[in-house]
Amino acid sequence: MNADENRRQVLYWRMLGRVFEADEQAALESASVAIVEDIGLPAAVLDPGATVDDLVQRHPELAAEFDGLMTEEKAGQPGGEVRRAALVAKLMINVFSTGTGGVSATQLANWQADAGWFEKALGHDPGALRGRPGEGGMGATLGAIEGDLVNRMHLREVLANPVLAKRLTPSMSLIGQLLRDKDNLSGVALANAKALIRRFVDEVAAVLRTQVQQTSVGEIDRSVPPKRVFRNLDIERTIWKNLTNWSPEDERLYVDRLFYKQTAKRTTPARLIVVVDQSGSMVNAMVNCTILASIFAGLPKVDVHLIAYDTRALDLTPWVHDPFEVLLRTKLGGGNDGPVAMAMAQPKIADPRNTVMVWISDFYEFDRSQPLFDMIQSVHRSGVRFIPVGSVSSGGEQSVNPWFRQRFKDLGTPVLSGHVRKLVSELKSFLA
Repeated sequence: MNADENRRQVLYWRMLGRVFEADEQAALESASVAIVEDIGLPAAVLDPGATVDDLVQRHPELAAEFDGLMTEEKAGQPGGEVRRAALVAKLMINVFSTGTGGVSATQLANWQADAGWFEKALGHDPGALRGRPGEGGMGATLGAIEGDLVNRMHLREVLANPVLAKRLTPSMSLIGQLLRDKDNLSGVALANAKALIRRFVDEVAAVLRTQVQQTSVGEIDRSVPPKRVFRNLDIERTIWKNLTNWSPEDERLYVDRLFYKQTAKRTTPARLIVVVDQSGSMVNAMVNCTILASIFAGLPKVDVHLIAYDTRALDLTPWVHDPFEVLLRTKLGGGNDGPVAMAMAQPKIADPRNTVMVWISDFYEFDRSQPLFDMIQSVHRSGVRFIPVGSVSSGGEQSVNPWFRQRFKDLGTPVLSGHVRKLVSELKSFLA
């Protein structure tokens, strides 16, 4: 083993000690100090209390080194593997060594910033991995750490202090906690909570809107003759149909008939019915789908209805255009009663073959499982496009009732889970 490999091992053993052991290892600390000095890195790289933002602010040249640091492209590049190991260890300690006990708003904000640098080191945009924890892997791990930090905060005290509240960066974990606790907040704390929810909703909506905005709603109506205008001219078909008129002597194609593209679309609005299980375990899927429903509600020729349920069902259609208002009217927690929700949703089906029903739940109905499935099966057989959704970017691995999962698969409507893009794609294919 050469000297560089020895030094890398020292840095990594120190990193593991910092992440998994409470006590500092004096020998590893002193050896690491000597290594960092020798390779020309600032001593703050070894300071667990220094954020990556602190480092980059004092040493701007390090920003480029952190960017993509843990990707294959950076391996073996000039600068040395020992230097790379020191910077990787810094990121790992800051992100994965979060201690125990209470967490302040500043500590949460610092962790979120460091997590952003960690995501950049892996070749992603800041927040990208935390934005899709439902896919498992590192996203789920980062989401779990962030959720733990939020749970360890004295959130009501932070929200009551405008200075501290401004330091909070909205995330799915934080929004879930705010929605659960909103009925216990008042005054300044409630106003700050609403501001954070509104900010998060707007940020997520901006991302989802870019995925939906290309949607073209309405099928081509073949019964309507095409308009004979130049913009509708089907040049390829016109040439193909007139090839028999080609004159070799003149080297010209004589066109005796023009063909036009049909562009008229159906005028009947497609109906989208979104049913959301608002029990506590479904908060992330509920937030994403509520925002998504509002975006589709803004499209022409789409009639959107929104129902939330636990042991009771609530018709939120009047507020479907404003996901912020919808979320404030939900009440997380408690049980769930799918048949009650379906009883409210079924009367909204006017034209089954022009209707899509999205049902977001973990489908743990217990003694109501068979009645709910019977109702869903009836809706599906009527011609409604039924899309069961187990999770979309939910906080961690979403558990879906295996009994329902198998029956939906047998029905030809498998449970959709993972990134919200999957649901966007399904809806676009129906509405296009």
